Amino acid sequence: MKQFLLLVCVLFSINVYAQDNKKDPDIFTKVDVMPKADYDLTQYLDLNLKYPDSARNHDIEGRVLIKFVVNEDGRISNCTVIKGIGAGCDQEALRVVKSMPKWDPGEKDGRQVKVYFTLPVVFKLTDY
Repeated sequence: MKQFLLLVCVLFSINVYAQDNKKDPDIFTKVDVMPKADYDLTQYLDLNLKYPDSARNHDIEGRVLIKFVVNEDGRISNCTVIKGIGAGCDQEALRVVKSMPKWDPGEKDGRQVKVYFTLPVVFKLTDY
């Protein structure tokens, strides 16, 4: 019987657009100090992410890319799916990212600023 093991691969490499943000110049893609979670992000995602039944029943696996803003106070906002796999995985990844505790904010020129961040969330079914 196939059981699942949810593997959450958190890559801290930023997969954001190389050009500056034309829509909101107050949100940066490149800063001196990148924002980061001051808790174990992999453990948080592993404990809070639920594999959607629809995805499990149809053997759907893959990586969902979530783009969000880490604000000056560390709050997470503006969460969007930039690459999804469907079957409820996109919504589940969004739900968990939106509910993350505050991060340590990014810094540019010695001040805390808003920074775009892209987080890959991997859904993987595994046989035990």
